[in-house]
Amino acid sequence: MKKFVNCYIGVGSNIGDRRKYVDSAILELKKNKSIRFKKASSIYETEPVSEMPQGKFLNGVLEIETSLTPLELLVALNNIEKTLGRVRTVKSGARTIDLDILYYSNKKIKKKDLIIPHPRISEREFVLKGLRELGKV
Repeated sequence: MKKFVNCYIGVGSNIGDRRKYVDSAILELKKNKSIRFKKASSIYETEPVSEMPQGKFLNGVLEIETSLTPLELLVALNNIEKTLGRVRTVKSGARTIDLDILYYSNKKIKKKDLIIPHPRISEREFVLKGLRELGKV
């Protein structure tokens, strides 16, 4: 039997029906048998931190449990983003949905495509608020 570990995921959208994209991402997570959705923080409307002109974000934090490895979870999140129409054209550009691994249990990982804990947690007020709300910090 696979062991499930606790994880926190950042979620955001700033294109189209932002709330629908956030809700759809949660539904997609719930469909994955290797992921157990636990709870979501409040959703916050935030200004983009990029210099690029773009619309405001809806952001929040999700608490899940997963039996996936960190890299498998990253692939699963990227697949959800693709399913929901995310196209990566410009770094920090507008997006239908953005899913980031904030914490994966108590692991520390530093690879080219994955850094855990997420390196910009302290720069995102909505992440700090969401983590506090979910009892992580």
